[in-house]
Amino acid sequence: MAELNYFNYFTEIEQYFWQKRGAHLLVSPLDWAIVETWQKSGIPLSAVLKGIDRAFESYGRSRRAAGGRQLKSLTYCVDAVLDAAEEEKEISAGAGPTTATEGRKDETFSREALRAFFAGNVGRLSAAAERLRAAQPEIATRVGETSTRLAGLLPLLDSPGALDLEDLERQLTVLEEKLAAMLTGSAPEDFLLDVHREMDRQLAPYRRKMNVAQLAQLERQYLQKRLWERYNLPRLSLFYLT
Repeated sequence: MAELNYFNYFTEIEQYFWQKRGAHLLVSPLDWAIVETWQKSGIPLSAVLKGIDRAFESYGRSRRAAGGRQLKSLTYCVDAVLDAAEEEKEISAGAGPTTATEGRKDETFSREALRAFFAGNVGRLSAAAERLRAAQPEIATRVGETSTRLAGLLPLLDSPGALDLEDLERQLTVLEEKLAAMLTGSAPEDFLLDVHREMDRQLAPYRRKMNVAQLAQLERQYLQKRLWERYNLPRLSLFYLT
């Protein structure tokens, strides 16, 4: 199960981030998206942890830390992790580390990638709404509404200055949660029962290794995954941006 294989990578990062913060704070869906980007890019866990260390050291010298504000998101760690990964790559190639790039201005996700992600999801939602219209008109209507609302977010990607990815992710999360609630309420009972049985079998080897919050989060994601597969819908969160 690919989700669980990935979850092990994520859990190591999440727990290390907790240790650095000194508090158990569940990371946000946006943080999940960032970790997914690192994982798909092949960044080794050692580089991620090294980058987090450096980010906390840098943050500790900042005015925000002096004012008592805590580092709450992995977004602050992106540059340091990329630098650490590049250093490890050069060391493994025998070239030795180079000076980390300072003042990196790249955004976490390129505007082009975000536009393609949004436009693709708008198209898939519209197609799904049309496909479901005859047999399940209520679901088709809600899927169509979600497509329209998602399309309404596209102009935000052309705004000047840095994107507020956290707020963008919050809006995507609201759209997904509303759609998931409707799909769950409309799904046949036998389908939901089968999903829960399947989920229990899949998670059985991992339950002792996870806390209650982690299990609940993964179970929600698993149910949503199966619902989205049933209706052939795209996931909207930046966690699924490839």
